Amino acid sequence: ASQEELKAAYRRLCMLYHPDKHRDPELKTQAERLFNLVHQAYEVLSDPQTRAIYDIYGRRGLEMEGWEVVERKRTPAEIREEFERLQREREERRLQQRTNPKGTISVGIDATDLFDRYDEEYEDVPGSSFPQIEINKMHISQSIEAPLTATDTAILSGNLSTQNGNGGGSINFALRRVTSAKGWGEMEFGAGDLQGPLFGLKIFRNLTPRCFITTNCALQFSSRGIRPGLTTVLARNLDKNTMGYLQWRWGIQSAMNTSIVRDTKTSHFTVALQLGIPHSFMMVSYQHKFQDEDQTRVKGSLKAGFFGTIVEYGAERKISRHSVLGATVSVGVPQGVSLKIKLNRASQTYFFPVHLTDQLLPSAVFYATVGPLVIYFAMHRLIIKPYLRAQKERELEKQRESTASDILQKKQEAEAAVRLMQESVRRIIEAEEARMGLIVVNAWYGKFVNDNSRKNEKVKVIDVTVPLQCLVKDSKLILTEASKAGLPGFYDPCVGEEKNLKVLYQFRGVLHQVMSADNEALRIPKQSHRIDADG
Repeated sequence: ASQEELKAAYRRLCMLYHPDKHRDPELKTQAERLFNLVHQAYEVLSDPQTRAIYDIYGRRGLEMEGWEVVERKRTPAEIREEFERLQREREERRLQQRTNPKGTISVGIDATDLFDRYDEEYEDVPGSSFPQIEINKMHISQSIEAPLTATDTAILSGNLSTQNGNGGGSINFALRRVTSAKGWGEMEFGAGDLQGPLFGLKIFRNLTPRCFITTNCALQFSSRGIRPGLTTVLARNLDKNTMGYLQWRWGIQSAMNTSIVRDTKTSHFTVALQLGIPHSFMMVSYQHKFQDEDQTRVKGSLKAGFFGTIVEYGAERKISRHSVLGATVSVGVPQGVSLKIKLNRASQTYFFPVHLTDQLLPSAVFYATVGPLVIYFAMHRLIIKPYLRAQKERELEKQRESTASDILQKKQEAEAAVRLMQESVRRIIEAEEARMGLIVVNAWYGKFVNDNSRKNEKVKVIDVTVPLQCLVKDSKLILTEASKAGLPGFYDPCVGEEKNLKVLYQFRGVLHQVMSADNEALRIPKQSHRIDADG
């Protein structure tokens, strides 16, 4: 708001709440309290220094003795610079405490006995009538980061793998240093029981604002000698949403790969081509992102090469604040049919590939597609949704308890403000009626329940007809993009829940109606709000 707008609002509220305008002792006391609050607010907002302090630190910054954070009489720009510096220092301290753990647990399941049974070989074996489902491989990996300085980070990682009773593991230590705003370097040392010591060097560098290169050199020591490896990736921004990659890998599995990745708000598209030993292939994949609350995504891909052809399709969905569940069906020749289930929980990934059959059986494809959908919707309705609803209620209850006294005070102030507005509102209505202008017939603010799926929820609204009419000036009502709970005569009737403002108003003798979200700007009157006489 400009200084002129602040002065105009201050004068209007002073006229409304001035104690001398009220003879009733109770109203006079309420008016004095609200008048003092308005005066305090104007003192803060009319001074550039105190306004900048309040914008950044809130009321706590104004109440600080001596304001030890920064000098009070700096310019707003200097205060913001100081605030940003303090933020950076806090971020560095937070960096020192952060380990950023990441982990993956993969459990491979062999369920081919469900579709490819060799009944003739096991007719006389006890229990052979039941399909045998086995875990045939597992993989566990974990990594943590330890920031040493603002530019140096130590990374410790390890993994264990087993397949059909045989396996091994390795442990790696890396030290990463950010050399400049354009690049960083990393040295890696590793050792395992299946392979000998490993030494690696990785370098990242921004060549231009739209182009970067990554080079990874490695030396693997074993009983057979030293096996060197080199991987180089050159990437470039082709446009705002598209990246192009060129990769060259030399060593044990040499290959050249090129890919184009386009990522937008609603889709993700990848096309890749690889020529190499032992595998050469071409791959196309597409993912559609739905703009819903659960961040649903559906995807499909086609991969063809010397190893055969694989078609994959699947979906993923957010099931809680930190968890994403996904399922993918893989159909290929000669790989057969597999179902891959993945759960991302914060920085941990749980992966369950289920191999169903080595053949292309329609029944396996059908059950791999329909089975997860039926199980998901059943679990979502019977377990996930009730759990999330109960969790939300607990959080709202805690929020209500912590803000109960503050909300009660706001409610009392709002009710006092409405009583003090009565005379002003009467004059405004008389003036608007004389010019056939804007008259608020009814206005409600709070939680409305219009959806049948939420019919068990309780409506929580307050009548704000008087305070809204008090804001009408020259047959216009303008509300900015901010929570309406802060308006004079308003308070929050349902803390932490979605709120709306519903207004039924008359303009030029015709009824209008509008529903506005809590933080949505509102301008009335509008032709689109008009209620048709036929309706």
